Amino acid sequence: MGHKVVWSPEALDDVDAIASYIARDSAFYAATVVNRILETSRSLNQFPQLGRIVPELGQDDIRERFVYSYRLVYRVAQDTITIVAVIHGKRLFDTVADRMEKDK
Repeated sequence: MGHKVVWSPEALDDVDAIASYIARDSAFYAATVVNRILETSRSLNQFPQLGRIVPELGQDDIRERFVYSYRLVYRVAQDTITIVAVIHGKRLFDTVADRMEKDK
């Protein structure tokens, strides 16, 4: 049996903000991006180590998967995966690094 995948409130806010931003130009593409983010998060329960270690942190338990130009950042625990952020790939990681401590 795989890990349980849970979302932090901040990560859910990130997805809402991404959808709102993209929807200003195209509701279709906003839905496409959000659906791909959700699909990727669902695949984590069976393959949590598939994502790369976040280079800014270098910790084995904090990993990321790329969805289009967004980074889906998650923490792997014994039986739970917590999605802690979904940020644009060009955004500085420092702005969300404090979430890693809060999530522990």
